[in-house]
Amino acid sequence: MTGQSSAQSAMNEALLASPSGARRTLAVAGTAHALHDGYTDLIYILLPVWQAEFALGFGMLALLRALYAASMAALQVPVGRLAERWDGRIILALGTALSGIGYALAGASGGLLGLCAGLALSGAGSSTQHPIASAAVSRAYGKASRGPLGVYNFSGDLGKAAIPALTSLLLIFMSWRHALWLLALIGAATAIAIAAFMPPIAGGSKAGDRREQRGSGRGGFPLLFAIGVLDTGVRMGFLTFLPFILKAHGASLPTVGVALALVFIGGAAGKFTCGWLGARIGVLRTVLLTEGGTAAAILAVLILPLPAILVLLPLLGIMLNGTSSVLYGTVPELTPPHRVERAFALFYTGTIGSGAVSPIFYGVLGDAVGANWAVVATAMVALSIFPLALALAPHLRPGPR
Repeated sequence: MTGQSSAQSAMNEALLASPSGARRTLAVAGTAHALHDGYTDLIYILLPVWQAEFALGFGMLALLRALYAASMAALQVPVGRLAERWDGRIILALGTALSGIGYALAGASGGLLGLCAGLALSGAGSSTQHPIASAAVSRAYGKASRGPLGVYNFSGDLGKAAIPALTSLLLIFMSWRHALWLLALIGAATAIAIAAFMPPIAGGSKAGDRREQRGSGRGGFPLLFAIGVLDTGVRMGFLTFLPFILKAHGASLPTVGVALALVFIGGAAGKFTCGWLGARIGVLRTVLLTEGGTAAAILAVLILPLPAILVLLPLLGIMLNGTSSVLYGTVPELTPPHRVERAFALFYTGTIGSGAVSPIFYGVLGDAVGANWAVVATAMVALSIFPLALALAPHLRPGPR
């Protein structure tokens, strides 16, 4: 048995190291990333629908979004530990199936309680995606993983753009419940594809022993973490209110779907653009530029007419997502080499947790002072990142990265 196990392990490592195995890993991981990120953000297009059907306030709508994000954030670290003992491919496939089942349950629910349970279950399934799929791509490509990881991250933004837009079109022809059932079937098909086509994923501890660590532990990770938490809160808080701002400007439901797609397409471009920008002008200048641009664009959305808003939204998406791209690439620079994986897990959990909690805060604020003033608050929080970025600067590598 031991000989057979060793032989199978050697075959798995050879498959992972081969160019075809690496490409398959990237393709399947990218598909999973697109589906799960699309699942996460299609909630925004459904918020006005649920508000009308269940007579919900902004605080309760934010809670619906938070249920998904909180269950996803809370389980990421445990999922990473589980993947050290079991084949991550199977865990990812099961998690993807669970996400689809959660949306099927939400579509079958007859009331608010069932909807909440379905969203929490779907979020729990999505907790498997980030830690397992990103690690799989990194291990498949080794030292040459930076480019493939960029493709993997970009695929998530494609899902954010495609699935909400698809949902808005489906809502023209069918009820939101039937639309969720159809999306659940897509999740089931993706789970089968993961189990069938993704190469086996080695346990984290063994793969970590073979992987070359980078980073010198310059300190400053708490500051980076705080910036990431605030930046995510700004993004999620603003997106929670964006459909209602657009409706107040006279946008129809399909137009809202198109507008969200424009934001997410801009966000995908921002990951490439701001990564390139950070390498040339430095992390500090890039963060100041993206956060300042985010604040200005958010305020402009409140006062511009609808056609001008639609033109502005891709640029706003670049700014909203650009900071996160720069921050993610800075984690290894500020972390001791033997704690890079732990730092990434903590950073993911903190930012996603912020995405769960901050919409509740902004939602309650919106109930108290109105949606427009709550959106103004997100712009002010974006500007509050400036002093944190300046404090982080001494911990960064001198000069452009």
